[in-house]
Amino acid sequence: MTEDLLGLFDCDEMTLRQHVSKALANADDGELFVEHAQAESLTFDNGRLKGGSFNTDQGFGLRAVAGEAVGYAHAGELSLAALSRAADAVGAVTHGYSGSYASAPQRTNAKLYGEGNPIGAPSFEEKVKLLAEIDAYLRGKGDTVRQVTASIAASWQVVEILRADGHRVRDIRPMTRINISVVAGKGDRQESGSYGTGGRMAFSDFLTEESWQHGADEALRQALVNLEAIDAPAGTMDVVLGNGWPGVMLHEAVGHGLEGDFNRKKTSAFAGLMGEMVAAPGVTVVDDGTIDARRGSITIDDEGTPSGYNVLIENGRLVGYMQDRQNARLMGMKATGNGRRQGYSHQPMPRMTNTYMLSGDKSPEEIIASVKRGIYAVSFGGGQVDITSGKFVFGCTEAYMIEDGKIGAPVKGAMLIGNGPDAMKRISMVGNDMALDKGIGNCGKAGQWVPVGVGQPHLRMDQVTVGGTRA
Repeated sequence: MTEDLLGLFDCDEMTLRQHVSKALANADDGELFVEHAQAESLTFDNGRLKGGSFNTDQGFGLRAVAGEAVGYAHAGELSLAALSRAADAVGAVTHGYSGSYASAPQRTNAKLYGEGNPIGAPSFEEKVKLLAEIDAYLRGKGDTVRQVTASIAASWQVVEILRADGHRVRDIRPMTRINISVVAGKGDRQESGSYGTGGRMAFSDFLTEESWQHGADEALRQALVNLEAIDAPAGTMDVVLGNGWPGVMLHEAVGHGLEGDFNRKKTSAFAGLMGEMVAAPGVTVVDDGTIDARRGSITIDDEGTPSGYNVLIENGRLVGYMQDRQNARLMGMKATGNGRRQGYSHQPMPRMTNTYMLSGDKSPEEIIASVKRGIYAVSFGGGQVDITSGKFVFGCTEAYMIEDGKIGAPVKGAMLIGNGPDAMKRISMVGNDMALDKGIGNCGKAGQWVPVGVGQPHLRMDQVTVGGTRA
């Protein structure tokens, strides 16, 4: 199966190619996307194994693109009969169409991760034992620990893409992840903390006793910090963002607005601003799917285009969008390797991979020392963004007051409120310590979820609206 997904059809490859070629003969673009996927997850909560799941799925999706129109059909049955029915369905959008077929994407030999299936190692029994050890380790830290939840997850996806122009590519994508959350309490007050890590690698590549104990300690530390936190102030003030995971705000407030489909349809706050200053000088933002073993990395995207290092904002100026093949062609641009889909039952669309801001020349200490009074946001939780207006709201899961250039008391309930393009122009200092997140990001768009990475250095943003519970 892993050697030849096309061989799972009940016909030879020549017949398969003929059917795909016929279905897409009058299309601008399109492909047969075949997938086999496995996923496993285990959750340990309150001292025992509370949940476990294992799933295997396979099927195909057939897509025909004609101008702005798309015909898409999918099936969980790998048979010539199912493919013929799909071909009849997608052919409706190309009936009478006489567009020219898109050129094949460039081939690549880059390999960003291994092909081994991480689900089998460690074994089920060893995974349960590990989760129990995490639980016992944290509960041994004292009476303040009220609840411990630990989970471990792995997946393995094999894809093959066949185009009517004869271009055929395959990719095998492993993924692993561990998450730890702690609820700590004193009296009637309880607060939580969490830590997660993972990537496109085997568990043995990152999961050691030292690493999971570090993660457990970090989750407990955050919970204990929040247990001592005071109510966050409300008002307009300077904000310092930490490095790494706080890049999720950049991902949401700016990244989605730079995806090709929103800009082609002019529904993005960045539409029509190519070549203009959309951020402060010194701000450079890239989307990079080529980093070894990262959660958001892909050797090829789900249209068969190699992933790339794509500069989006350079020294404050908008220079690029993230593109799939359809939007790139309609906008007269090149595909950037960002055509992604959740699985065979979904159409590809422009999506981020690993999106981050490059380092500047200021030290974190220098940035914090420059703030008279403000908020230091170390970690974010949930947030909301309106792509058209660029307005966002993000909640801080770990934050501190800054008083006279020094980090002060932890605060709870801080919300950062603003507008993406405006916020990028409020950046006055960029740190020299760019870091990526630990490998926990998932991105939702149009009902589809894909793994992503985020990152940034420490940043100072001037006069940001902070929502809080005290004046």
